[in-house]
Amino acid sequence: MHLISIVVPCYNEQETVALFYDATSKVCENLKMGYEIIFVNDGSKDNTLQELIKLYELHKNHVRVIDFSRNFGKESGLLAGLEAARGDFITVMDADLQDPPSFIPKMLEIMETQDIDIVGTRRVTRKGEPKIRSFFAREFYKLINKFSEVEIVDGARDFRMMKRSVVDSILRLKEYNRFSKGIFAWVGYKTVYLEYENVERVAGETSWSFWKLFAYAIDGIVAFTIAPLRIATLLGLFISGVSFVMILFVFFRTLIFKDPVAGWPSMVIIIMFLGGIQLLALGIIGEYLSKTYMEVKNRPSYIVRKTYE
Repeated sequence: MHLISIVVPCYNEQETVALFYDATSKVCENLKMGYEIIFVNDGSKDNTLQELIKLYELHKNHVRVIDFSRNFGKESGLLAGLEAARGDFITVMDADLQDPPSFIPKMLEIMETQDIDIVGTRRVTRKGEPKIRSFFAREFYKLINKFSEVEIVDGARDFRMMKRSVVDSILRLKEYNRFSKGIFAWVGYKTVYLEYENVERVAGETSWSFWKLFAYAIDGIVAFTIAPLRIATLLGLFISGVSFVMILFVFFRTLIFKDPVAGWPSMVIIIMFLGGIQLLALGIIGEYLSKTYMEVKNRPSYIVRKTYE
C-alpha cells in the first residue's frame, strides 16, 4: 500500500492544529492508501506542543511530532519534515487551513493518472490581505523572475504534493540558507498548478509580519540570483564615468574662463550621494558575504529536542 506524508510546520498554532487534523484526517480517511501527518513544532511559545502531544496520544497511527529545541524558522521546519517523511507522496501544508485539505484527492488523482511529478497550488487573488503586502508580493515575483534562472510562479504556495523522487532531489541540496519556493522550482520535474482564491486563517493570527516577509524576500533574491552584485558593479561604473566627465568639464571651464566652481552646498550633496551609493553597494556585498559565512560554518539547519512517533 502506498503512503502519503503530510508535513506541517507549526509556530504558535495552538488554536489551529486540532482543527487542521480533523479537517485533513477526514479527507485522508477516504484515500486508498495510508497516511501520516508530521507536525514540526518550531519552538512555539504558546501551547502548540501540548496540543500536538494530545493529537499524538489520540492518533498514534497517523500523527508524528518533531519538537525543535528553539525557533529555527519555517524553512528548517519544512526541511525536518521532508527528511522525516516516509511516504511515496509528500505534501507540504500550513496548519492554519489556508491550504484546503480538499485539494489532496485531486492532487493525488493528477499524479496517479498523468505523468506529473509535482502538483502545486497558487492563489489567484489576495483577498483579505493588506494591500501594501499584496503590492510588494507582486513586485517581488516580478523582480526575482527577471533575474533568476528559474521561474517562481506568482502566488505560488508551499502547499504542494511531490513524488518521492522529487523530495529525494530536494534533500540532496545541503545549503544552510534555504528558500523553498526557489528550491521547488530549481529541482525541475514536471509540475502543474491548481488555482484557488485566497482563504483566510481558520483561527489565530499569522506570525509573518511585513518586515519578516521583507527579510524573507531578500533571502530569496540573494539565494537565487547574483543580479544585485552586477547592478552594484554597473552602477559604480556609471557613476565613475559621470564623475570623470564632470572632472573634465570643471577642469576646462576653469582653464578657459578662469571661473573656479564655487558652492560648497552642491559639493556636500554630491559627496553624500556618492557615499550613499557606496554604502548600498557594500550592503549588497555584505548580504552575500553573510550567507557565505553561514554556509562555511556548516551548522545544522535545526536541532530536534524530542520526537513523538
